[in-house]
Amino acid sequence: MTSSYERIKSECKQKGVLWEDEDFPATQSSVFYHQTPPFTFQWKRPHEIVSNPVFVNDSTAQFDIVPGKMGDRWLVSCLGVLYLSKGLFYRVVPADQNFDKPYYGVFRFRLWWCGEWLEVLVDDRLPTINGKLAFLQAQNTNSFWPGLLEKAYAKLHGSYEALKYGTLLDGLADLTGGITESISIKVDSNILIRPPLLHNLLDTTSIITCTINNGIMTQIRNQTEALPNGIHIGINYRLCSMDKAETIMGDTVQLVRLRNPLAQTLTKTSNFNGDWSSFSSSWERVTMNERNRLIEQLDQGEFWMSFFDMTQTFTHLECVHLDSDTARDEPQLADKSRRWLMRLYQGAWKRGVTAGGCRNNPDSFHINPQLQLFLSEKEDVIISVNQHSVLEPKVIGFTVYNLNTVQNINGCLSKTFFKKHKSLVNSQYTNSRQISHRCSLDPGRYLIMATTFEPAEEASFSVRVLGSTIRLALLETQTMLLLDPFPLLNSNTKITIDSSNNNNNNNGITCSTAQYEPVFMQLADDQRNLNESRDESDESSYDDANEEMFVKIEVQEELETSDIQDLKEQDGVGDTVPPLVDTRFNA
Repeated sequence: MTSSYERIKSECKQKGVLWEDEDFPATQSSVFYHQTPPFTFQWKRPHEIVSNPVFVNDSTAQFDIVPGKMGDRWLVSCLGVLYLSKGLFYRVVPADQNFDKPYYGVFRFRLWWCGEWLEVLVDDRLPTINGKLAFLQAQNTNSFWPGLLEKAYAKLHGSYEALKYGTLLDGLADLTGGITESISIKVDSNILIRPPLLHNLLDTTSIITCTINNGIMTQIRNQTEALPNGIHIGINYRLCSMDKAETIMGDTVQLVRLRNPLAQTLTKTSNFNGDWSSFSSSWERVTMNERNRLIEQLDQGEFWMSFFDMTQTFTHLECVHLDSDTARDEPQLADKSRRWLMRLYQGAWKRGVTAGGCRNNPDSFHINPQLQLFLSEKEDVIISVNQHSVLEPKVIGFTVYNLNTVQNINGCLSKTFFKKHKSLVNSQYTNSRQISHRCSLDPGRYLIMATTFEPAEEASFSVRVLGSTIRLALLETQTMLLLDPFPLLNSNTKITIDSSNNNNNNNGITCSTAQYEPVFMQLADDQRNLNESRDESDESSYDDANEEMFVKIEVQEELETSDIQDLKEQDGVGDTVPPLVDTRFNA
């Protein structure tokens, strides 16, 4: 079957024209969808902006992407993580594209969207102001893959403005197809991670990054801000490896090797100037042979930092967990000893059929899709629920029950079961696109209930589970869905994809927190979402004890255009969820 990409090129060749995407036109509505800006964008093709445009500049390893006047730094950070993983990068950005003749003005990208890989097509007309790109762009080269990939991403969301509400974790998931997880490094002065945890994380098919989220959304400003030691706020530093430095005094210092995606190629510097940096006096504590051994491990933009300094500098580990099949595309993950096995279920919450709401609704909770999880050995698993309703996101979460003591399960469990049995794991409830939670489970059977917070709310969703010895099965249950539970909300917002290998049509626009330049912020602030948290008390009765759930809900509210506070709460999990440090890999 001829793909949409090849068909468009063939049609343009016959007509002798460059492609113009009618589904995402070069108009103001593709940038803003709520208001009209006080200025007009000029849409230009790359050869109208520079004389010698290139798609991807393979001659340099430098990541020189900047957000421009109106772009998003969170997306720049996402692309930095992707760019350092070349196997994954070329899955998203097919390399067989360029500006050489014959040229038809069409580009294709692959993005993980609503539980599947989609091929998104865009024309090469990009919004400019005074002849310069308004959004993402390469600073020192004529590479146009950043602006074109950003356009494809904006097309999925419905507009460039919608990217203003994006989050880094959602972006990493969309660009890699992995399950993302944020791990707090410390709470107050209590360090939650230890070297064995990092070793275990580095042994898996996961991309591990360190970042600083200080509660002020500085990471989405156009100019990066740096600490005195040179570490940039809001940039994801790749955690590459760990080692120990043997000192002259006979003791050891635990070191971590990090990579700055913004490091300059020609200088081979990382911008880090703290202890164990290139010219630090810390190296006087070790022999020359030991220093050479450690320095020789460093690649472009990499540096050593002590484990202690890492815990004092960064606030979060942000992880992208990839299944073994996806990890094969990435050479840096090819030799990992622990490979994630992923199981996927795609379903829908349908009013009166499968939309029972959370445990606060004991008379309808049981009608939610019931997924059985089987483990053959004790292990840590990561459960992720992703909602496909991104234009009007629902508050979602999930609950896990232990079925090891339950006999003769022949079908769906009734509401009597849920009134008599206490849950084992409760996620946060949030209106973010994805909610994930790591839990340590013994061998046996478990029940996963993915739900909306309120009953009768309709949306499509995906459940993904990562582990080593897992099976996932849907209990025989609800009536077949005869209608699409998530119809297109705006017929003018369409997505051109190669649907030859895709059978699902899932559409939506995301809403989350981020910001542009002040003029862009001012025009869109009316629709801004903030995260607030509120508690949910489960009124259901249990034989053993009452249990509580907590819900995090994003509420629309006016904001100032500077120093927007990130109100996301890090706590709020259910009563049976152990502290964060106890839910990570066991040492």
